[in-house]
Amino acid sequence: MMALDPDLARTWLTTAVEEARASLAEGGIPIGAALYGADGTLLGRGHNRRVQDDDPSVHGETDAFRAAGRQRSYRGTTMVTTLSPCWYCSGLVRQFGISRVVVGEARTFHGGHDWLAEHGVEIVLLDDPECVALMTDFVAARPELWHEDIGDDAPGR
Repeated sequence: MMALDPDLARTWLTTAVEEARASLAEGGIPIGAALYGADGTLLGRGHNRRVQDDDPSVHGETDAFRAAGRQRSYRGTTMVTTLSPCWYCSGLVRQFGISRVVVGEARTFHGGHDWLAEHGVEIVLLDDPECVALMTDFVAARPELWHEDIGDDAPGR
């Protein structure tokens, strides 16, 4: 697989950012994602819907993955996400053999992207200012919802 052109990575990130903004507008957590095929085709897009759907399993990456429908193979596909993927979403990437993850930012949450890289997944970390601002503002405004989303509300943690 060829290295991803940085301009293309940023173009693809705009799709995920649109999804993150849609989630925020719906009263949800502003994390968006998109799954692109090896040929650059947008296969699916989505956003964190755990608040909107009252379903803790609908993260941005899982929503985009589900929207893509069944694929014969995920080899060569790229998951684009506004925030470093949590362990749950990192597991999805590994389980289905998604080849690359474009991460908008990892400042507000450093998920499993290092683990993915250790297991052969190409990671493109963009450190995008818009993604950082979206999450920083959200965490400041809704810390209880954010901590619930990342599973950080359990006693003893």
